Amino acid sequence: MYERQIIEEEKEFMIPVYKRIPVCLVKGAGIKLWDINGKEYLDFFGQGVNSIGHCHHKLVKAIHEQANKLIHFSNLYYTMPQVELAKKLSQISFGGKVFFANSGAEVNEAAIKLARIYGKGKYEIITMTNSFHGRTLATLSATGQEKIHKGFEPLVDGFKYVPFNDIEQIEKAITKSTCAVMVEPIQGEGGINVASLEYLKGLRALCDEHKILLILDEVQTGIGRTGKMFGYEHYGIIPDIMTLAKWLGSGMPIGAMIAKPLLADLLAPGTHASTFGGNPLACAATLAVINLILEENLVENARETGNYLINKLYELKDKYSFIKEVRGKGLMVGMELETAGGSIVDACLQQGLIINCTVEKVLRFLPPLITTKQNVDKAIEILDKVLQKE
Repeated sequence: MYERQIIEEEKEFMIPVYKRIPVCLVKGAGIKLWDINGKEYLDFFGQGVNSIGHCHHKLVKAIHEQANKLIHFSNLYYTMPQVELAKKLSQISFGGKVFFANSGAEVNEAAIKLARIYGKGKYEIITMTNSFHGRTLATLSATGQEKIHKGFEPLVDGFKYVPFNDIEQIEKAITKSTCAVMVEPIQGEGGINVASLEYLKGLRALCDEHKILLILDEVQTGIGRTGKMFGYEHYGIIPDIMTLAKWLGSGMPIGAMIAKPLLADLLAPGTHASTFGGNPLACAATLAVINLILEENLVENARETGNYLINKLYELKDKYSFIKEVRGKGLMVGMELETAGGSIVDACLQQGLIINCTVEKVLRFLPPLITTKQNVDKAIEILDKVLQKE
């Protein structure tokens, strides 16, 4: 089958919810990808998913071994990989209890429901402008971006949006109906906007003062991405609820909500569920991913290589006047431009580098945790060549 045929059949048989890039990928290994024509690409985006790169042999082995045992069965029964993974996530985080689903939107839905149960009639959740929490009706309502809301009104009631990194505006927004504040330590889709230390510490104190929950959406920042296992560790705070997905399974569909034990027990049998959430295949694969990250010190690698990437991008900023700012933590990095960045993304793709542009002007770099300084050098070489023509 040829690329043109695949593109035409996609148009004929698939609902057009994606603005496709005309490249058909067929193989991945480590930080590299190959398309149907044999062209090689360096993956510095991966949709924020492939934490240990593509098709790591230990992940492939874990999937193969579990697939030969048990792929899926009802959550009304115990399965070993699910309990083992929940234990591991609890041990490496803040000692909470875990609920498994299949995506970030689903675990954010679970967090919203848990917050409302906790509120006992209080239902308002404060979120941030330029946030992104998912595309289900409740999570897009929680998302502070009008373009995500458009066409789906009326939205789910109970969400207030305030500016990111502005603790005073949150304090003003709290009412007797507020049950929680939901925030990303780094806004990913919003442009790699990094929460300040004072902001998250102040937010934790404010939530304690008003006896409301602090929910951290770590779908993009969790599992080593920022140079810590979890983003909250940069700030010396502990959330009441944390949500994880994307990097968690390195390509396997899985999401996890972790909640403090007494809070978690409010979700009693019958209040929430997920048919495929935490199935043995996804859990065995994810456990292999986390063990690999820990055994091979990939969190530390993300910190060191991320600092190297940021420094290299700063060198480009010094070289090109249209680069406005470089920001991020670990291997979650953005470079804001004075003008739209779509053409740069396209030109990089032609040169064999996959990156992304969000909020029109922020080039986003999300390479896997296995990325080396040599990989960074190659990516910067391509990007520099492209920027010279701008």
